[in-house]
Amino acid sequence: MKVLLDTNIIIHREASTVINENIGILFHWLDRLHYTKYIHPLTVKEISQYKDPRTLKTLNIKLGNYHVLQTIAPIHHLVQKICTKIDKDENDKNDTVLLNELLNDRIDYLITEDKKILHKATLLSAIDRVFTIDSFLEKVTAENPTLVDYKVLAVKKDLFGNIDLKNKFFDSFREDYLGFEKWFNAKSEETAYICCQDDNLLAFLYVKPENENENYSDIEPVFSKKRRLKIGTFKVTLNGYKIGERFLKIIFDNALRFKVNEIYVTTFAKSVEQQRLINLLEDYGFVSYGYKKSSSGKEYVYVRDFTPRVDIKNPKMTFPFVSANSNAFIVPIYSAYHTDLLPDSILKTESPSDFEENEPFRNAISKVYISHAYERNFHPGDLVVFYRADGSRYRSVITTIGIVEGVTNGIQNDKHFLELCGKRSVLPCEELLKWWNRWPNLKPFVMYFLYAYSFPKRLTLNELINLKILTEAPRFFTKISVDNFKVILKGTKTDASIIVG
Repeated sequence: MKVLLDTNIIIHREASTVINENIGILFHWLDRLHYTKYIHPLTVKEISQYKDPRTLKTLNIKLGNYHVLQTIAPIHHLVQKICTKIDKDENDKNDTVLLNELLNDRIDYLITEDKKILHKATLLSAIDRVFTIDSFLEKVTAENPTLVDYKVLAVKKDLFGNIDLKNKFFDSFREDYLGFEKWFNAKSEETAYICCQDDNLLAFLYVKPENENENYSDIEPVFSKKRRLKIGTFKVTLNGYKIGERFLKIIFDNALRFKVNEIYVTTFAKSVEQQRLINLLEDYGFVSYGYKKSSSGKEYVYVRDFTPRVDIKNPKMTFPFVSANSNAFIVPIYSAYHTDLLPDSILKTESPSDFEENEPFRNAISKVYISHAYERNFHPGDLVVFYRADGSRYRSVITTIGIVEGVTNGIQNDKHFLELCGKRSVLPCEELLKWWNRWPNLKPFVMYFLYAYSFPKRLTLNELINLKILTEAPRFFTKISVDNFKVILKGTKTDASIIVG
């Protein structure tokens, strides 16, 4: 891609005092994306007119970092028709010359801080190719997202170079993969997810987005052209914390962010840990595809279709996609339990340090919700919108979408109740027993749901009332219409790519 930089951008970049602090980030992105930086001969001419000889000498030296256009494009008919009529002086004409290169497709983008150029670009219907520093950064950061960050739990992003490669956690990789340490060290500036407990490494995850032109010649059968997320390295020690599910949600979150069509992983099945991860992947829709040939032998290849679709009967198979036309309910959850159960839905007013230690109910994707509500007629694929009740119509907010997996009613006794809730409920055993005994003639039921999505923007109870979605704070399950659910999706700025229908 060829990017033409206006004179003001060059001055921003090469001036002795910083005019726009984002200029360094701009050039970082231009280099990272391998865009070729061009300047126009007019820029060279303008800079040559500087009166300060020291500044002029410095700028002339630095111009060697740019490609100067060797030819000038003929005048484009739209430029002739529109711009020549409004140009009033030499500066205006010079601006038009830059835009003319764009209209003639001699360059791909023009970056400028000049408002007149931006105005002319609008008149020429070329504003989608003309950027200010800030608008260009908005474009490239949106098109080249970074890995999702997580505020709570012991899961964190870290650079490979900061991780102790000598840790015995990596022994199995050294045994399975020839040259593992060389590969690991080569990734020193790349990011991975790790999970620690008492300074012990429990889990490691590396994911990599790949475009349609990736070389898959070592995979049989060879992949077709698709945008993919590769699970490059994935290991979880057997620890009872359900970190595998936690990391699986991280994989799906990044697949959404990078807008991929498929996720895949290559793995051996030598150890209990590897087989356990394969079983977990299969639970969530990964299927055996073929083999990868490597110096370490044949690895199994598992793939997960990530095109938007919904399996109502078995929502794990198409997690995290949801149907806009499913039955949807708003369901309250006390603030004291909310973030323990739904950690990625933490509020800005809460401290992440309060939720750092590992707990199975936090890490799990598949969770349980316990209720004494009379409404118990729920089906797989139904949706629950969690409402964090905080005693005020301005502090109480909706935060999360869950997908119903099923409901168990008619529970026989407290022992059965505790077994059903297991490690997926935020409530400890003594609290669960209190819920069981709360109303002797109305025993609770257990809803199983998948923790699918945290709203980027939260709507308060006051806003929900103003939108006529609710008339008061919900006490139990409150069914909402399909239209109201779509209003919620819009108001919470939900990623449209997770919605089907």
